[in-house]
Amino acid sequence: MRILGLIPARGGSKGVVRKNLKPLNGIPLIAYTIEQALSSSLLDRVVVSTEDEEIATKSKDLGADVPFMRPLELAQDESPTIDTILHALQYFKEKGENFDAVCLLQPTVPFRKAGSIELAIQQFVSTDADSLISVQEIPHQFNPNWAFIQGKNKQYLTLANGEDKIISRRQELPKAFYRDGAIYITKSEVLLENISLYGERITYLENNGKPLINIDTEEDWALAEQYISDHGS
Repeated sequence: MRILGLIPARGGSKGVVRKNLKPLNGIPLIAYTIEQALSSSLLDRVVVSTEDEEIATKSKDLGADVPFMRPLELAQDESPTIDTILHALQYFKEKGENFDAVCLLQPTVPFRKAGSIELAIQQFVSTDADSLISVQEIPHQFNPNWAFIQGKNKQYLTLANGEDKIISRRQELPKAFYRDGAIYITKSEVLLENISLYGERITYLENNGKPLINIDTEEDWALAEQYISDHGS
């Protein structure tokens, strides 16, 4: 299976200005993800998709491919990530190069457990899933089976899972997970035909051992700096 490692990195970030190039512990933020991607022997190419010349140059210096520049209309605040992926697949198709799947690695998630990309790809391939997402377990007190939503009469609440009776014992709760943003892998046919990162059969990798820090704000950046100060990168 040929898998494209794709790192989307636009230059116009707002929460943390030019965060992809901003030094985190003396290293540009994007360098963490590029290094992790290049360490995987199961990615056939590691490509950075950007509209920014400075990010492109730095990414090449770090060892990633930047075979194209992303169109500006795909690098806006509201631009869907799926469009960036489809643009990359179309570019390579026109060059006669096809991939069976895309592994999306967001540079805003700098801390991934060593070997997690390899494990994710192996899990994805072995299950023949449409997609894989890296996840972390939701603490039992926030399990969706114990969540309530407003009913039609907003004075009353109903169970968010649609059931009539609540699960009373913690031990009976099914495990629940949230996507942590570190790794997405999707079959190309699902991306192209369904315009979706997920498809119907979604497998997962529990991304334990590293904190969920997805850098979008200055507060997130401060958390990342504190983590490095406490634990190293």
